[in-house]
Amino acid sequence: MSWHRPDGRQSDQLRPIRFERNFTRFAPGSVLTHCGDTQVLCNVTVQEGVPRFLEGTGKGWLTAEYRMLPGATPQRQEREFLKLSGRTQEIQRLIGRSLRAAVDLHALGERTIIVDADAIQADAGTRTTAITGGFVALADAVEKLMQQGKLAVSPIRQQVAAISVGLLQGEPFLDLNYPEDVAAEVDFNIVMDENLGIIEIQGTAEDGTFSRSQLNQILDCAEKGIRDLLEIQRETLRGSSH
Repeated sequence: MSWHRPDGRQSDQLRPIRFERNFTRFAPGSVLTHCGDTQVLCNVTVQEGVPRFLEGTGKGWLTAEYRMLPGATPQRQEREFLKLSGRTQEIQRLIGRSLRAAVDLHALGERTIIVDADAIQADAGTRTTAITGGFVALADAVEKLMQQGKLAVSPIRQQVAAISVGLLQGEPFLDLNYPEDVAAEVDFNIVMDENLGIIEIQGTAEDGTFSRSQLNQILDCAEKGIRDLLEIQRETLRGSSH
């Protein structure tokens, strides 16, 4: 018997996704991304200067911070202050690595881009939503800084988007929600650029193992989802930012 999706989607269908731009007032890029019932706020700011290991190189840097807000889940989450959980550290590093792949750090110059991703409602896929929405916020921030004359040329070299794929009863399903994420035997998060080049794959068999042919099916499913996400990003960025 095959898995029936709780929300009636096709196996390779994204949850409804939309980007609310200019969500907060002060950050140059601020996007609230709605992906089904998951909502992640990404604020992008740019500071002069770089970490010490890059000083004098002429290269910039991009880093990310991720938090799950206390009311994001049915049971309240404790706030994380100085001691971050392993999960939080892993997710913010993934967001940073993924969005660095979108940026020419030499063109950025000795500046640091900071992506703050806050999950305000979690129904699985917060890390992939943060990456996909973070790219839109990054594009908006760079556009604003160029308009202000702070950047002469855009350091963005390519789009980046991310999606989850899970195996449920041996079949691949795109963009898992929470009940599916819990039930999945195999869970992947996949990040790609605008040419469908792979930036990162996180994949684990939670229960049993998966075959090479299943891995190919997972990647095919992810490609379709990311192709759709890239188009939605482009449509969003072509539109007015207000």
